Amino acid sequence: MNISIIIPVYNEEKTILKILEKVKNVNLEMEKEIIVVDDNSKDNTVELLKNERGIRLLRHEINKGKGAAVRTGINAAGGDIITIQDADLEYDPRDYANLIKPILNGDFKVVYGSRFMEKKFGLFGKERVILPSHWLGNKILSIITSILFGQKITDMETCYKVFSKDTIKNIKLKSNRFEIEPEITAKMLKAGYKIKEIPINYNPRDFEEGKKITLKDGLFALYYLTKYRFTN
Repeated sequence: MNISIIIPVYNEEKTILKILEKVKNVNLEMEKEIIVVDDNSKDNTVELLKNERGIRLLRHEINKGKGAAVRTGINAAGGDIITIQDADLEYDPRDYANLIKPILNGDFKVVYGSRFMEKKFGLFGKERVILPSHWLGNKILSIITSILFGQKITDMETCYKVFSKDTIKNIKLKSNRFEIEPEITAKMLKAGYKIKEIPINYNPRDFEEGKKITLKDGLFALYYLTKYRFTN
C-alpha cells in the first residue's frame, strides 16, 4: 500500500518548505508520493520547490484555482490512498495515521478530518477553532449538506479528505476554485459512499497570514451543493 499526498500551492513561500518537512517526517509505514501542484505562483514558491527532493512538482502555466490544482494532482496520483494537504500550516500531517486507518481496515472508502468534532468553539488562545465568520459559514454549509444528502457531516469544507484510489478516480470533477470541496462531497454522497469523520488538529490562520477563502466562496459553495444534489 502507498499514499499520494496532493499539495495545491499558490503563493505559499513562507510555509511550503515547513509543511513539506512535516509531510515527509510523518511515519505511516507506507511509501508516500508527494505531489505538489503549483498554480502559477507569483512569489518565490517555485524557486524553493525546484531544489526540494522527494517531491513530484507539477505546474500550471496560468492560475486556474485550487480546484484545478487538486484535479491535476488526482489525475497524476498513483497511490492506493489519495489525500489532500493545504500548503499552509493549518492542518497537521500527524493526523494522517488516524485518517487512513478506516480505509486500511476496509471499513470505509472515504474519510474526512473534522475540525469541529470533540471541540468547543473559541475565539482566543488554545480554544480558538476558526475565524468566527468561517466557523458560522462552515456550520451552515455542513448542516445544509446533511439535509440535502441524508448523512450527518460536521465539516464539509475540511481540507483533509482521504479516499481509496478507485473511489476518487471514478468521480468526475469539474471545479476550478474552492467549490471543489462541495463538489467532492456531493458526488461522493450521491455515489453512495458513507463518509467517516475523524477529529483532527487545526491551527487557523487569519487573512493577514494568507487566508484566501471569503464570503463569496461560501455563497458559491452553497450554490454548488444544491446544484450537484440534482445534477452531475
